[in-house]
Amino acid sequence: CNAVDFDDLILLVLELFNTDKEVLETCRKNHRYIMVDEYQDTNGKQFQLLKALASEHQNVCVVGDDDQSIYGWRGAEIANLLHLEDHFPGIRVIKLEQNYRSNNTILKAANAVIRHNPLRKDKTLWSSKGEGPLIQLMVFETEEAEAQAVAEGIEVQRLSKRIPWNHQAILFRTNLQARPLETALRQSKIAYRLVGSQSYFDRREVKDILAFLKVLINPDDDISLLRIANVPARGLSAKTMQTLLQLSQDRNTSVWSVMHHSDLDTHLRAAASKSSRGFVSLIEDQRRFLKEENKMGLAHWARSFLDHIGYFTELKHSEKDPKIAENRMQSAQELVSSIDSLTASMGSVKGEDRLNQFLEEIALDQDRLDEKDKQGEGVTLITMHSCKGLEYPHVHIVGLEQGLLPHTRSIDEGSLDEERRLFYVAITRAMESLTISHCETRNKFGQTTPCQPSVFLNELPDELVELADDVFKRPVSPSSGAAMFDALKSSLDLSDA
Repeated sequence: CNAVDFDDLILLVLELFNTDKEVLETCRKNHRYIMVDEYQDTNGKQFQLLKALASEHQNVCVVGDDDQSIYGWRGAEIANLLHLEDHFPGIRVIKLEQNYRSNNTILKAANAVIRHNPLRKDKTLWSSKGEGPLIQLMVFETEEAEAQAVAEGIEVQRLSKRIPWNHQAILFRTNLQARPLETALRQSKIAYRLVGSQSYFDRREVKDILAFLKVLINPDDDISLLRIANVPARGLSAKTMQTLLQLSQDRNTSVWSVMHHSDLDTHLRAAASKSSRGFVSLIEDQRRFLKEENKMGLAHWARSFLDHIGYFTELKHSEKDPKIAENRMQSAQELVSSIDSLTASMGSVKGEDRLNQFLEEIALDQDRLDEKDKQGEGVTLITMHSCKGLEYPHVHIVGLEQGLLPHTRSIDEGSLDEERRLFYVAITRAMESLTISHCETRNKFGQTTPCQPSVFLNELPDELVELADDVFKRPVSPSSGAAMFDALKSSLDLSDA
């Protein structure tokens, strides 16, 4: 098809150089000076191309930082930089150790951590910005508590110090960690933008479950009903649903009303008509239960309902890649688990009303976020791999636990050094302040799992870290208190009267 990908652009050129020395010599003459940026991220074939072009004239200038080599999983070879002097004898090495981004507290912490990697170029970052505040360490029982505290801390800083949301960033190791953070920020009415991945609330399984819940509250919601009527498959094909939709439009009513109509058999085949009535019966049974229920937790009920209709089984078999299926299962389980925490303050309110309020809050939060997004505001949520090259005045690194950072896979494969470099990259995104945290337990597939603190926490110097509990117990200074009150009045639009 006369098409090549980016790897082919290198491989085919190398093949040409090996078979046609005249072409190689011509290219060497045309490229007498070669510059390579982000050299620590080059792979084996890229290195071979560089060597082929520069082996005679040796006019090479590369820029790189071995301490920021975090893409080994996609082929980057840190050895290209570590053995640079062997590959190009006589090359002059210039260390760029002055950092223009971060204060010295942050840089000292980063230096202390990365020194534990045995294979690296020796260097020590420093800054003319002076010392900064101590790194704040927070420990929480659950990831929900962690996310809520981070959200509250961001809002306190906005009110007391006038720090805008877009000066704050939350960094995490895996995309799945975004779910409780998104939920907490929504609850706190804080705008955010999720970089480099799909929002938790845009995932298919999350939209499916929310559509199920919306239909149980309002079965006349055609959009939600059409989404989940045949999820999992129950004999309501796209053709059947198209027929029902057309009937509803002809009669100026909802699809749900059409499914109730006595003449359904005249418009659908017998099997489709039976499936339609079975779906109606399923929804009505659950609606009756919700109207009466006020004791059973909504999360327990929702999990039982989704299990009863085979939704979780469908998720398990929906993807060829078991890891993707596993992630989808975890997203679904986490959404269900969050229902109780988001409705905990409603006391003895019946299940239907609690569920309705839960859905209304999610809808209102989305409207607010859409408006803030148009205005370019919002806290940044981003993975550690995606944040390389970026900077933020105030950074929160969450989930510093064994199995997350370092990741379980890296522990099993013996690639702990790269995980340490990833932590180093995360630390050095911060310009002014850094907060780090870990949890004692974490929810995995609906089960509470104990967690151990990351080994990297032990590598941070004690004199640079302060337990956040000590900070929260301090009284607020009069000036900070006055500033916070003024900001609060402004946000509520209160007059002096």
